[in-house]
Amino acid sequence: MGSKYDIAVIGAGPAGMMAAITAACQGKKVILLEKNSQPGKKLLLTGHGRCNLTNAELDLKSLVAHYGKKGKFLFHAFSVFGPEEVMAFFNNAGLVTKIEAKKRVFPVSNKAEDVLAILVKQIRGYKIVADYQAEVLDIICQNKKINKIILNNKKEITAKNYILATGGKSYSLTGSTGQGFSLAEKMGHIINELSPALVPIVTKEKWVTDLQGISLPDVKINVCVDNKKISSQIGDCLFAHFGLSGPGIINVSRFISEYLVQGEVKIILNLLPQINSQELDKIIIQELKAQNNKEFKNINLKILPQRLINILAEQIGIDLNKKTQNVSKAERQALIKSITALELTVKSLKNWEMAMVTKGGVSLKEIDDKTMRSKIITNLFFCGEIIDLIGPTGGFNLQQAWSTGYLAGFSAASEI
Repeated sequence: MGSKYDIAVIGAGPAGMMAAITAACQGKKVILLEKNSQPGKKLLLTGHGRCNLTNAELDLKSLVAHYGKKGKFLFHAFSVFGPEEVMAFFNNAGLVTKIEAKKRVFPVSNKAEDVLAILVKQIRGYKIVADYQAEVLDIICQNKKINKIILNNKKEITAKNYILATGGKSYSLTGSTGQGFSLAEKMGHIINELSPALVPIVTKEKWVTDLQGISLPDVKINVCVDNKKISSQIGDCLFAHFGLSGPGIINVSRFISEYLVQGEVKIILNLLPQINSQELDKIIIQELKAQNNKEFKNINLKILPQRLINILAEQIGIDLNKKTQNVSKAERQALIKSITALELTVKSLKNWEMAMVTKGGVSLKEIDDKTMRSKIITNLFFCGEIIDLIGPTGGFNLQQAWSTGYLAGFSAASEI
């Protein structure tokens, strides 16, 4: 038996739900298909359960720049449904939001469940048919057009337009297995190489384990390949037993995967970018004098956690039992260099289970940026993480989902 709809949306993540709501509010008969038993499973994990639902960067050019060279693809989507429209959408639906550091937007309740509840209420309000535990096994195409969808229960779904919003491969436990890439590829789309992105970094240096748990704000992070800098930014850094994590590190990880096969990738950290080397030397001299006759390991330089200072000192050969007055100028300079240019070698990136998003996906060349329509299948639209585009942490990837979801839903409904 089959069911006929105006629009069938495959995937009930943020992009899929927004697409379905947008299409339904134009009076279209919409079905939302999700293989999980509930929608928005991955959405509940965002922002450590607080849901950083967007970033209040209202300047369009600045917003697009956060997505790198490919970001211009999103220019139209953001101009139609950008951060201001996203905040208005949720505020008008009853969700009170707040703007925190770095323009990150959260619900005042700090609960991702409240964001999802708004979307579910809209789905019900617009009488969208939400079919959960409905896995798409196959999509049947003919003459560059989708004829029908076959589900795991052998039910067939037909629609005038279809929206593929199946997400990526990150957090596979939430249902993001990458199935959508296979479906798109079968329909003739090019899938650019997939790799985990926005993910912690594993370093070759084993001594980093001793720094586990130390977190530093506003560290300058440079990524270098064969001594050539490819990325630089300031962000928070967390030392872990395997290497490096924290928002700043996770953001630069998206630039690393493609270079690991090309040469040696180095992470160079300036732990105190707000203090130049000369000022740092003066501070260290002052503290060494103030704590005269103490063993180096027992002093407190105040500029950084002393455990970190001691481990760096050991790495450059300073005897921790040495009295402060006996620390030489050469040792001070070596310590300063270690603080301002701490060099670590990238061994690998963490796997899919720790990745926030997927790098790669359906080629942008095969999607119309004004409508999100496929250039290969005439009644197919894309939105969300399945598209070959990622942004940094801070609400940018959810903004991409809302914007492309809205545009796909609007376009798919308008063309009927």
